[in-house]
Amino acid sequence: MTDTNKKSTIGLRIADFKKVVDGKETGLFVLRNKNGCELAVTNYGAKIVSLSVPDKAGQLIDVVTGHDSIDDYLSSAEPYFGAVCGRTGNRIAKGKFSLDGKEYSLAINNGPNNLHGGLKGFNAVVWDVEKVSGNSIELFYLSRDGEEGFPGNLSTTVVYTLTDDNSVEINYQATTDKPTILNLTNHSYFNLSGAGDPSIGDHILTLESDYYLPTDETAIPYGKPEKVEGTPMDFTTPHAIGERINDDFQQLVFGKGYDHTFVLNRKGEKEYARFGVCYSPKTGIKMEMFTSEPGVQIYTGNWMTGKLIGKNGQRYPERAAVCFETQHYPDSINHPDYPSVVLRPGEIFESKTRYKFLVEI
Repeated sequence: MTDTNKKSTIGLRIADFKKVVDGKETGLFVLRNKNGCELAVTNYGAKIVSLSVPDKAGQLIDVVTGHDSIDDYLSSAEPYFGAVCGRTGNRIAKGKFSLDGKEYSLAINNGPNNLHGGLKGFNAVVWDVEKVSGNSIELFYLSRDGEEGFPGNLSTTVVYTLTDDNSVEINYQATTDKPTILNLTNHSYFNLSGAGDPSIGDHILTLESDYYLPTDETAIPYGKPEKVEGTPMDFTTPHAIGERINDDFQQLVFGKGYDHTFVLNRKGEKEYARFGVCYSPKTGIKMEMFTSEPGVQIYTGNWMTGKLIGKNGQRYPERAAVCFETQHYPDSINHPDYPSVVLRPGEIFESKTRYKFLVEI
């Protein structure tokens, strides 16, 4: 789409995403499949801006939060809507880690910790648009040696594809010229009743996860995974997200709700498999989730306030969306027993996540 006056199905204007940021041009790229589903992506932060899929009445519903323009994204109080987070999604305790005997210090931008890559992570840079087709876009970013305190020139590619079975596939690939650490994720905020619906409390969630990582009050894992059995963290059978979210359970008190990594049941390292299903009784939209990652951070929008204005004048109050951030574990570099996030020269980092949308009446 080159006509800047053109609009997406939900009314996003291409012209409203054109701007020069850090010497690079930003834009909006609208992907469609044969069923009329639509995925809109901006190369600012490699962000998913909108995702329209059919509900039980056959109407297209936008199921992710976001903004109407690049200016809104640049000034947003929520910098991670739909973004790729890196170099390291999630937290690193006290912004410090050692690699090959050398200590590195990162920005402290979340309590006492480093979050989502630092002050200007991958969510806040302009990615190069390498390829665009009717249903796919390939984005590239070169993170220079020393950027945000991380070692090595890191070359990262992310490909978004909207398939004809109504899936959004996210494929990551990265290489480095020095030993470094890497933990990429996408931070889309989902509401399967439609972005702008006030709550995801009625969403029914099932997870293939027998263990989760309990954290301290700053959201850093203690270390050893604990069983979900007998706790409000147990989604091995279907439960409404809001059913137990206000229980007097220390982990939920710390996070004001769910904001935890669930260890995914896996037969082998890097196995690509389905890990969960989320369903909205209001719309009948069911999202099946697949990944090659060992964990998923589930965040229930506990710190959303309803103050910022999203797409079409919508406001997003507390718990108006839920994130399923497929990734390695938080603070992995400081936990030798966790799956490694170290990437070395000559190695290729690869990761795949898929969100498949169905209708259940």
